[in-house]
Amino acid sequence: MDGAGMGSLPDLSILRGDAVPAPAGAQLLHRLLEEVAASPSANQPAVLYQGHRMSFAELDAAASRLARALVRMVRVGSAGGNGANPDGDVLVAVRLPPSDRLLVTLLAIMKAGGAYLPVDVAFPVDRVRHILAEAQPAIVVSDAPDPELFHGTLATTYAELEAEAADLSGAPLTDQDGLLADPCLALVLYTSGSTGVPKGVRLPHAVVLNRLRWQWRQFPFGADEVLCVFKTALTFVDSVPEVWGPLLQHRALLVLDKQVTADTERLIEALEENRVERLVLVPSLLRAMLLYLKMDTERHARPSPLLSRLRLWVCSGESLATSLAQEFFAHFAGVGLDGHCLCNFYGSTEVMGDVTFHVLRSAADLQGLDKVPIGRPLDNTLVYLLDEHFRPALAGQPGELFAAGRNLAAGYVAGRDPHRFLNNPLAVHPDYARLYRTGDFARVHKGTLVFEGRTDSQVKVRGHRVDLSELEAALARVDGVDKGVVLCHRPGEEDQAVLAFTTLREGCSLTAGQVEAALGRALPPYAVPQVLCVEWIPLLVNGKVDRQALLRSYAESYSSLRPDYSGAPDGLAEAARVLLDTVADVLGSSVRVKVCLARSFYELGGNSLNSVLTVTRLREQGFFISVSDFIGAESLAKVLERMKPSEADASLLAESLQPSTFRAEVLSDADKADVYAMITDSFLQKADLEHWLMPHVSPSDYSELMDQIWKPLLEKELSFVVKDETGAAVACALTFDAHDEPPVEITSKLNIVFEFLEYIEGPIRDTKLPTGRGQVLHSFMMATAATLTPSTNVLSMQFMEQEVLRIARSRNFAGVLTTNTSPLTQQLGRDVFGYQTLLDYQVNQYVGPDGSRPFGQAPDAQRAVVAWKPI
Repeated sequence: MDGAGMGSLPDLSILRGDAVPAPAGAQLLHRLLEEVAASPSANQPAVLYQGHRMSFAELDAAASRLARALVRMVRVGSAGGNGANPDGDVLVAVRLPPSDRLLVTLLAIMKAGGAYLPVDVAFPVDRVRHILAEAQPAIVVSDAPDPELFHGTLATTYAELEAEAADLSGAPLTDQDGLLADPCLALVLYTSGSTGVPKGVRLPHAVVLNRLRWQWRQFPFGADEVLCVFKTALTFVDSVPEVWGPLLQHRALLVLDKQVTADTERLIEALEENRVERLVLVPSLLRAMLLYLKMDTERHARPSPLLSRLRLWVCSGESLATSLAQEFFAHFAGVGLDGHCLCNFYGSTEVMGDVTFHVLRSAADLQGLDKVPIGRPLDNTLVYLLDEHFRPALAGQPGELFAAGRNLAAGYVAGRDPHRFLNNPLAVHPDYARLYRTGDFARVHKGTLVFEGRTDSQVKVRGHRVDLSELEAALARVDGVDKGVVLCHRPGEEDQAVLAFTTLREGCSLTAGQVEAALGRALPPYAVPQVLCVEWIPLLVNGKVDRQALLRSYAESYSSLRPDYSGAPDGLAEAARVLLDTVADVLGSSVRVKVCLARSFYELGGNSLNSVLTVTRLREQGFFISVSDFIGAESLAKVLERMKPSEADASLLAESLQPSTFRAEVLSDADKADVYAMITDSFLQKADLEHWLMPHVSPSDYSELMDQIWKPLLEKELSFVVKDETGAAVACALTFDAHDEPPVEITSKLNIVFEFLEYIEGPIRDTKLPTGRGQVLHSFMMATAATLTPSTNVLSMQFMEQEVLRIARSRNFAGVLTTNTSPLTQQLGRDVFGYQTLLDYQVNQYVGPDGSRPFGQAPDAQRAVVAWKPI
């Protein structure tokens, strides 16, 4: 009996999507793009990135040239072969950040007859090495050379590939020009593996196109919908329809940097500015966006509410809570908008991201629902709910979800886990001959599917599938760990937490934070669990781990750490709730004791950076307190006393009116020893850039620098030391006229830092700011004494920023230029002193003049911010 016959039986849990034949014509993604490039849309924008526009014709020609260069490099590197791996696939690994160059590269790979294999720049070294060893790509294309990481694999940089392609033809390649004349695969994506080892999913062109054609039919682009966004990580399957869905329908694609997508406010600004009409996102991001939209509505009376044009919102990657869906419709109804559509897509990489979908068009669609359904199958797909004997479950009964049809991947790289892809005994039609075993439970309710949970140890974290057994395997490899169990507390809920219960070997003194740091070197950032060191792992009578006992113990300890609101003075109960909730939220899992009014912020685990963040968050919720008052309070009860409802024009700069125990003195020779010591100690021990050059930077390197600039610093009288009430030097600020700085010749590794700073500052200083002497005051270096407490450190930094602004005003400078690499100074500059961000640069992307990446091991979150404060 074929799938159509089974689908007609109302008693059984078998659902069928619409049968839609593939249209005649091209069946490869790059061939369809070539048709767009040869159409009347040829000169229309295809890709927009940081102000640069590339038309469809330019995109296609650039990709064709790059494809020819790839073919040449692979054939030379494989001694005339095509670089195919044991599966018969030609894979090209791509390790590039989001940009127009990335899209050119992806298209070029397919034109060359290959399939692209994304390798995120944030992937740990061990994960990258496993992927390259198993997938055996023909070549790696990266943004910078890394011989150690790519050892044993042919590799090139985009710049080298572009240079190789410069003189080559931009005409489309024929089938015979490519590495494979008849390519099957479009891409390979690596996901978490149930054995603790990541595995690669092989996705053919035909599978991608079945998913895209359903999308175009079900959610067609509007006549005036000309621009879509590419914001999803390339290693995540949702990026595939996000990229190729618009491009193959003659729509332009706006590429967003990671720092934009990671910042809810900047993401919303980009969507609003570019009049975007559809968005794919995980529910956790939807929740964050709704919180921001609500706050914006309360603050601003806009002629048109934010994101009024963004009508199609697609949630994928995590469970969509009914309460969140209700919030979505309540918000847009509250600002007078209707017609906003919220979709819940269900699937995994093995079924091209999505295999079922459910559409919510109003709050009325949520009536009587405990869960948002995952819906019905896509075109040309079948969904079976089967019992343990592989028999269809009766309608209404839960069963394990199996999928069949044209959305199924071609299996895993190297034939891994063949038990996940099975022959389908229930169908004879070739389109439904294979089944994918999802490992999920579901049931049919009123003709639609409702998700009922997992059958194994996989969970979703920020949209990424994470296998807890993979985390346990990584935990077992940490030196000093005896036993470890990784569990998920309240999976799918807003307060979901992935926990690693760990016992340590006798004599081991590791802390939970040190174990987490070790895991961070082996796992992607989103997959690192919260480590809890315990004395023993409880067991059941059969010898298995008592998982419920561990989760109960966490729940009890977690609830005991919830804020204690008692003790608030009369009339301040609501302010106390906001304060304690904010502190608990900012400190998160670092809180190890109960948050209450009697505790100080630093006693709870606070530090310099999150003190400023807490003050900012309080302001966002309508309560003002200066940074000085906050960090100077000996308890949260004192903070509560000093908090005041924010006025419409309240500014954190108000604290500049408060008296300070510090005083500034113009730099003199008498301060030389103190200044040298503070600069050396601060930058050698705490600097964010020098950290990645250790152990090749020494104290004498700072003396070499200071010796060359000391006399000019004294002559210009723009620099100062900060002294406390006893007369001791506690901080210093070194500043120059940006257009009158002394030449410096540095022979040490410290030169790398200054080359980098000039690389990001120079173009801005020379082209975007006032020119000539006496116009731009360059806040060059600030340092504090090593003896300062965290709170005094913040106060001294704040004092120096105020003094720099005072000097700039008194000398009639147009403004102050500074580059901050510390999160603390970045936050002070942005949120307290109102500096304008001119460049937010991810430091691990920097390529030095010698072609190396000196900060390549830095995390994506480490930024260098070039900022300007007009006077």
